[in-house]
Amino acid sequence: MNVAITGGHVVPIDGAPIDGGTVLIADGRITAVGPAADIPVPAGTPVLEARGQWVLPGFVEAHAHMGIGEEGEGDLGEDLNEKGERNGARLRALDGVNPADLGFLDAMSGGVTTAVILPGSANPIGGQAVAVKTWGRTADDMVLRDPVGVKSALGENPKRSYEGSTRMGTAAAIRDAFLRAREYLVRRDPFDPGLEVLVRVLDRELPWLQHVHRADDIATAVRLADEFGYRLVVNHGTEAHLMADLLAERDIPVVSGPLIGTRSKVELRQRTLRNPGVLAAAGVRVAITTDHSVVPIHFLVHQATFAVKEGLDRDTALRAITTTPAMIMGLDDRVGALRPGLDGDVVLWSGDPLDVMSRALRVLISGREVYRYDPGTASGIRTDPSTVQESYRRLASSTAGR
Repeated sequence: MNVAITGGHVVPIDGAPIDGGTVLIADGRITAVGPAADIPVPAGTPVLEARGQWVLPGFVEAHAHMGIGEEGEGDLGEDLNEKGERNGARLRALDGVNPADLGFLDAMSGGVTTAVILPGSANPIGGQAVAVKTWGRTADDMVLRDPVGVKSALGENPKRSYEGSTRMGTAAAIRDAFLRAREYLVRRDPFDPGLEVLVRVLDRELPWLQHVHRADDIATAVRLADEFGYRLVVNHGTEAHLMADLLAERDIPVVSGPLIGTRSKVELRQRTLRNPGVLAAAGVRVAITTDHSVVPIHFLVHQATFAVKEGLDRDTALRAITTTPAMIMGLDDRVGALRPGLDGDVVLWSGDPLDVMSRALRVLISGREVYRYDPGTASGIRTDPSTVQESYRRLASSTAGR
């Protein structure tokens, strides 16, 4: 898709803002970003006038469950956890993603164009995460990278899932799986899809996405990573502010959040909006997550705003929902900034997105407009007619009153 976005306040994230800037997209990729005077628009290119608006890259959500933990569907839409399987490395989140989940529409309305979808945290090893765009007819159409990492869990959730289980048992299950993977690495026979995935973790090809809240569990996560040498990414890290120096010293990134949920279990007692700011000040690479649907995904940017209120540097906050999660998840060659060569995922905002009164007006994915705020519709939104969500909307309208 080809389009030129002109006249807006362009915020590339990895460069200085540009008043009256132009973003040029050709064949779905950004080809130029800069002052309008420096970027001629090729003849015949459709133009989106963004005067008075802010133009940013689509946000990147590093830890979400849209599509596999569907909203409004009850147990039939709950595909987060394959219970009873302590080592679920062979499981793929992609196989459970339903693009019709309303969470994807929420994502677009909040300017989120990329999301990492993870299995749940009932198992010590939950399965393979997939990075997707938030628009598409099928899950395969949406895939950005699969797999993008492997989900693991420590702490209360796996303890609750297995009667009589302890933190020792959870750590042992992870350790045993990697010891088997080391043995398998030597012989590779017979073929084992789960061990193949763990070998890729041992080779540092895939990051280990560790669900963990308490400081002692974070220490266990670091201990296991030291034993096996894999790339650890702390997910949630509720008490990571208590371990900030250790995490910074080892360059272990933290996907922090959800920040505005309730303290629904013991290990969330130390939840604080100051967590991202403390971590960033210590030198830790920080992304911010909603853990959708724990916090609705369209509130991702609001969490960044609240984190700024509690001490996080403003520019770091914007990077925490764009370039930093893209870098942590190995997606920065495709998304996270407005830069030539990256995907044409662009959002036009009514104003500064860190102002809670601003809204996403138009959302482009790979240069294609997939969402537009439309106050004239009952819902206030309008999506690309080829999306599954819009198909359901039209179907509901045509059958209403029958």
